[in-house]
Amino acid sequence: MTTSAEATVLITHDVGLHARPSVKFTKLAKTFAAKVEMALAAEGPWFDAKSIVKVMAAKAPKGTTLYLRGEGEGAAEAVAALKALVERDFDEDGVHARTA
Repeated sequence: MTTSAEATVLITHDVGLHARPSVKFTKLAKTFAAKVEMALAAEGPWFDAKSIVKVMAAKAPKGTTLYLRGEGEGAAEAVAALKALVERDFDEDGVHARTA
């Protein structure tokens, strides 16, 4: 039996889905066995959420709706975890400045 899941989430992070957030996103996606994809529109194009190159290439700014889908073992958990990460602003707590 194949399991699948879908979700949408609004990017509220100030810099959007760029370097640090993309790394966190793909690292989390890779912890799941399920195939996980993302898109910037419901109709696609869809691309591998485990690929840092493809995720960063999306250049999704703040205010973008991110479409997520997963298929296979753990798909629902993978999609839920990625959605939660985006909702938590990639766990950056609004701190984007470097400290000396």
